Amino acid sequence: MLEVEVKSVVDDMERRRTAIEAGGAKLVFSGRLEDRRYDTTDRSLTAEDQVLRVRTYRDAHGSRSELDWKGPTRREDGYKLREELETEVSNGDTLFAILDKLGYVVTIAIDREIMQYDFDGTMIRFERYPRMDTLVEVEGTPEQIEAAIAALGMPREGFTSERLVDFASRYEARTGARAALSHASLANDSGFDPINA
Repeated sequence: MLEVEVKSVVDDMERRRTAIEAGGAKLVFSGRLEDRRYDTTDRSLTAEDQVLRVRTYRDAHGSRSELDWKGPTRREDGYKLREELETEVSNGDTLFAILDKLGYVVTIAIDREIMQYDFDGTMIRFERYPRMDTLVEVEGTPEQIEAAIAALGMPREGFTSERLVDFASRYEARTGARAALSHASLANDSGFDPINA
């Protein structure tokens, strides 16, 4: 699977949600999304621009986890592209233990409250972090992405193929406050490890 996406800071989340819902978007998940990115102790995956991630969705109905691998990032025509493989996992805690036994360590933790929509096969996800700008990510084909951005009614120039670390850096430069992308970093105010974010 080839992941194609762009992100932007959201100016008014409720207004943008109303706009896409009026356009037919369906809410498919609302809750907490937790990412734990793993690497070897010598950061060999990072050196090759690869990501090994366990992603857990939590809401009032319970939780489900996925194991994802992402290949090196490419950029084409303003979109971020990565080869991606993912599979659902029946027991996230067991998977965490397996990765630990294999010598993998968590290098990045990212926690956010999300509202994820399906818009004619396009994923639109609003993301609220513990301390940073609220973002919207749009994923699909280039044509689907452009249609979703039009439905959002946001300026196209605000959407980029940049990584999360770039959005965090701009937040910090603008506010003087340290971005907190996980609850642990908010609690100890240590910020986050930007490796491959």
